[in-house]
Amino acid sequence: MLLEINNLFFSYSKEKPLFQNLTLRFEEGKIIALAGESGCGKSTLLSLIYGLLDWESGDIIFDGEKLMGPKGNLVPGEAKMKFVAQNFDLMPYATVAENVGKFISNINLAKKKETVAELLEVVGLEEFANTLPKNLSGGQQQRVAIARALSVLPKLLILDEPFSNLDFSRKIELRERLFRFVKQQNISLIISTHELQDIIPWLDQIIVLQDGRLIQNDNPEETFRSPYNSYVAKLFGEVNIFNENEISEFQIPRFSYYPHEIKISENGFEAEVLESRFAGNHYWNKVKTKGKELVVYTNEKIENKTIKFSFVG
Repeated sequence: MLLEINNLFFSYSKEKPLFQNLTLRFEEGKIIALAGESGCGKSTLLSLIYGLLDWESGDIIFDGEKLMGPKGNLVPGEAKMKFVAQNFDLMPYATVAENVGKFISNINLAKKKETVAELLEVVGLEEFANTLPKNLSGGQQQRVAIARALSVLPKLLILDEPFSNLDFSRKIELRERLFRFVKQQNISLIISTHELQDIIPWLDQIIVLQDGRLIQNDNPEETFRSPYNSYVAKLFGEVNIFNENEISEFQIPRFSYYPHEIKISENGFEAEVLESRFAGNHYWNKVKTKGKELVVYTNEKIENKTIKFSFVG
């Protein structure tokens, strides 16, 4: 086991503890998402793992050794980990290439240059090698920090919302290159996010936190298909949530259905069509039935005023 968190207690104030008896396991060589809404404790837990915060009680064991946190380290942080947080801490008067190569030995300069070039390719910044950080966007600076962290091939890489400053096209490009690289190098990765749908194809495990509590800890498919509650279901994007009375009324087996799991059919429940809008690779439809509004995705625009639908999956 690469990382173990046992009975962890932590609070910013005694009136409101954040983590109480938190226990988690992280296997080596996995890509693990730490998911939840803003304020759920994701960034705090990452800071605790990396050794930037002291905890009240419990153990954090990394690679077989108990971590001591700031109390045990003169320099905060752990040697075999790298943490890219929201502040990137780049050297302002060094070029992008110099920043990426900061931790790489100068014994073999040709090899160092080759490694820096490879890492810049991973994060899509080859053409910015000689640029100063001040001339980069926030998203570009974030990618420089990720490349620098990868340069030492850490046993564990920790990324806090790494795609938050990127536009959609760059996000798609970076996530594939990044996840392929860490898998090839057998680097374990913990990544915090509130947008699971962006990275789910690459994940081995999803850990969901809500107000410091562990809500669900499972593989991506199980988490998506069987979310523990509506909070978890909503982390995957748009979803239709049903209360107990509605579950009984519609005679459905579960409380959540994604829009693609509601299909137009010849038989089924009748619904009034409120809206039908083009949304790229599907049409987004709002329908109303039994006093409840539902979102349904279809391949074609719904022209009728009423439809019949059924639940699938």
